[in-house]
Amino acid sequence: MALTLNSLKPPRGATRSRKRVGRGPGSGLGKTAGRGSKGQKSRTGYSHRPGFEGGQMPLYRRLPKRGFKNIFRKNYAEVNLNLLNRFEAGATVTPAVLLEQKLIRKNTDGVRVLGNGDLDRALTIKAHHFSKGALDKIQKVGGTAEVIER
Repeated sequence: MALTLNSLKPPRGATRSRKRVGRGPGSGLGKTAGRGSKGQKSRTGYSHRPGFEGGQMPLYRRLPKRGFKNIFRKNYAEVNLNLLNRFEAGATVTPAVLLEQKLIRKNTDGVRVLGNGDLDRALTIKAHHFSKGALDKIQKVGGTAEVIER
């Protein structure tokens, strides 16, 4: 016998016949048809919104509000000085170069250079913000720090 689309059927025991509710007490689902007793929830078409607690003040309204979201906050990518030792002496380090080297991620509002670690070569570093410690260490080895305006 050839296997054709109209001869396909699920294996034995894979399907069940649908539940016929409200067909007498012998079925076990007569009278209220498995919906409990009277009330809004026993009616057809009933649905409540998520978090509804039957008219009681819901949990999300009982809890106090806290904090706020600063919509003007800048999300800077932070780079420490010890990571910049991979560049050759005299090189210019820009956000584009840092992105290419995978030292920062794409969706940031700028680059902030922090002074963790030591820089052992003179570099020209262009970033949006420098910490005081980073500026001191860059200038100590003969490098320059240029602030990019946003």
